[in-house]
Amino acid sequence: MILGIGTDLANIERIARTLERFGDRFRNRVFTPVEQAKAERRADVAGTYAKRWAAKEACSKALGTGLRMGIAWRDMAVSNLETGQPVMQVTGWAAARLAEMTPPGHAAIIHVTLTDDHPWAQAFVVIEAHPIAAPPA
Repeated sequence: MILGIGTDLANIERIARTLERFGDRFRNRVFTPVEQAKAERRADVAGTYAKRWAAKEACSKALGTGLRMGIAWRDMAVSNLETGQPVMQVTGWAAARLAEMTPPGHAAIIHVTLTDDHPWAQAFVVIEAHPIAAPPA
């Protein structure tokens, strides 16, 4: 079953200006060390940050809160599988909110997809609940 859906559109040029203006203060407030390492080694640094910004916004919407109620930017983090597929991990308040909205006997899975077409970066997040299989009798 679908527990939540969120999307966000971020302007890459706006993120680039924010990076120029605030630098590490912005990076460290919003992005985890893993996200920063990924972005800083990419050719399109601002685009990589913008996609992760959009993913965090989309995830907060899928959690049904937006960026309020105690959720922190770094409670939501995007990394990539070896295949390149993005994955979202939640910690802190975001993880608590996910647990609260997941029905008993189910496990939550967060699906995320990212795209960009300069000057836009976009993310979609779908939170799905799967029944936990009962052990064989």
